[in-house]
Amino acid sequence: MAEKAVLLGIKKSEASTGNLLLLGFLAGTYIAMGAIFATTATAGTSGSMPYGLVRLISGLTFCLGLILVVVGGAELFTGNMLISMAWADGKVSLQALLRNWLIVYLANFLGSIFMAALIFFSGQYAFGHGAIGLTILSTGEAKTELAFLPALYLGILCNMAVCLAVWLTYSGRSTTDKIMAILFPISMFVAAGFEHSVANMYFIPIALFVKFGGSPTFFESIQKSPADFPHLTWGNFLLGNLLPVTIGNIIGGALMVGLIYWFVYLRKKS
Repeated sequence: MAEKAVLLGIKKSEASTGNLLLLGFLAGTYIAMGAIFATTATAGTSGSMPYGLVRLISGLTFCLGLILVVVGGAELFTGNMLISMAWADGKVSLQALLRNWLIVYLANFLGSIFMAALIFFSGQYAFGHGAIGLTILSTGEAKTELAFLPALYLGILCNMAVCLAVWLTYSGRSTTDKIMAILFPISMFVAAGFEHSVANMYFIPIALFVKFGGSPTFFESIQKSPADFPHLTWGNFLLGNLLPVTIGNIIGGALMVGLIYWFVYLRKKS
């Protein structure tokens, strides 16, 4: 598994800019699909179901995103933290590592924003008498009211789970193996409320689109107004959430999973 991670890291670091942009864009849309599924599945459940059960449903449905990335093939920033193993093994330069991360991160952002725009302009957020839109707004508000350090810590925890899921898929020989490897770590991080930078590139922008662009009819249907979501601003998204969560994701994935597994399994071979 460790040797496979290094080989994949080399391959990813050598990919062309065009391919990284396209596959990164796709990964952004795929993670957004998981987020859309989770939002839709849990819309209207607040107060009518136990909190833990709602979170479990959210986690199980969100798994769709990473399944599409791993089985379908795409470049996901958080999963690519495992390229750190190839860097530690001396097979990939720091420049190549950072190039991959930067291009994929930007492409993930574009794919996520694209899906947020599609959902907004399609009017899907107003389905269920506004229940989906209310879930979108509540999720975005909860994420943007996090303080810097808690967001960072939740980012560390999240990408430990994501990179462990990707790591486990390296042991799989079939599509079913890979899906089962993904299922529990990803369900856990979503159910626990950990923070994923690429998922938040969808969750928070769609909430911002709805807050500032939602129709009066929609807000009447949920008996809320934009003022009821005061933390939901672009500044809080970019600086208060995305920045610390991204830093946390790097620490959790590259250090806590990638570099530790390299140290344990490959250090003596280097």
